[in-house]
Amino acid sequence: MNMSFSHDMGDEYEKFIRRMNPPRVVIDNEACKNANVIRVDCANEHGILLEVVQILTDLNLIINKAYISADGNWFMDVFNVTNQDGNKITDEGILDYITKSLGPESCFTSAMGSVGVKQTMDHTEIELTGSDRPGLLSELSAVLKHLKCNVVNAEVWTHNTRAAAVMQVTDEETGTSITDLERLSMIKALLCNVLKGSNKSSLAKTIVSHSVTHTDRRLHQMMFADRDYEQTGDDVLEDRQRPNVDVVNWYDKDYSVVTIRCKDRPKLLFDTVCTLTDMGYVVFHAKIDTEGPESYQEYYIRHIDGSPVKSDAERQRVTQCLEAAIKRRVSEGLKLELCTTDRVGLLSDVTRIFRENSLTVSRAEVTTKDGKAVNTFYVRDASGYPVDAKTIEFIRQVIGQTILKVKGSPEDVKSVSQESPTRFLFGGLFKSRSFVNFSLVRSYS
Repeated sequence: MNMSFSHDMGDEYEKFIRRMNPPRVVIDNEACKNANVIRVDCANEHGILLEVVQILTDLNLIINKAYISADGNWFMDVFNVTNQDGNKITDEGILDYITKSLGPESCFTSAMGSVGVKQTMDHTEIELTGSDRPGLLSELSAVLKHLKCNVVNAEVWTHNTRAAAVMQVTDEETGTSITDLERLSMIKALLCNVLKGSNKSSLAKTIVSHSVTHTDRRLHQMMFADRDYEQTGDDVLEDRQRPNVDVVNWYDKDYSVVTIRCKDRPKLLFDTVCTLTDMGYVVFHAKIDTEGPESYQEYYIRHIDGSPVKSDAERQRVTQCLEAAIKRRVSEGLKLELCTTDRVGLLSDVTRIFRENSLTVSRAEVTTKDGKAVNTFYVRDASGYPVDAKTIEFIRQVIGQTILKVKGSPEDVKSVSQESPTRFLFGGLFKSRSFVNFSLVRSYS
């Protein structure tokens, strides 16, 4: 049989099933006192759960409870959701938007191959992975500033000595995407040199693309590919801090049962479902209960080939990957928020000030809308000690106290910093600007 013909017939059959059974969305505002109850029924296919969770997460909804059943050709989900303040959603406009986002007229009914993918010519997307070190974001953004690239949006994660970033940049002169192939090649080469640093044998990867995958999902994929889930001496956590992930087989039903107990936080459900999906596992049933400070998640899964977890090595890998997915977005450090008029080099200037004052960025979110830059940074002392309140106050005076605001206190990071006080023992070596300038000169020569 012609495999291409068989694949095309399969696609057409799936499209026919979706047309005959469009998604049905019901929002019940009376069933639960403290939350809106969203019911989603539709034809089942691999990845459909991730798509639904992704849509709800992108709407900044908090999923307190969920019941999932997808055993067979039909998918039935129930979600209890609130707004970010923990209150029931009463705005009819938002409720109508939820219905349309999950309903038959949305992209939700498209083929799963296009989930989370947006085509745009407004900017160029750059994906970066490499070893983490103090001042890395400052060095990368300095290179982009030198190459006349404006960072309009960015998401930066660090975990287990690894770093991953998705940056959306525009040309300084045109304000649009960069299309010159020679210039793109130079950008890739220079950024890759910075990622490698003084260790030219270290693994580093730079990709330039105009196709923008859902950023959070892409970051999980990048860090998974970089094997950040493998344990290192710097990632040893006390039992009370480590997520409790357990994987056992239910032989009577041919399922593997995954249970997760950990501290609750926003987007936790997305992170775990995303990881299971991208590892090739199908969720047939699930129960989620995240009310209160703790989260409990229970998944009944099989591999996409229909088999449960087959070996201890596979079980350990699933456990490690889920632990990593949970910890990647944990915000270690003092939260700083910057709001000001956007300009080329803003990210470079701000992160340089952080670096010159021995602060390292553990996570960052950079957004630009209508000419305004709204950036969030989670910073720690580069040497691993508690952040000095005087240092923060000095930085705010330099940048502007109305521009840079503290969303916590130095005491908030004291316990985190003391977990691994020698992680960046030589952080002070990166306080000078000369390191970035030297990298640029060396790259051009």
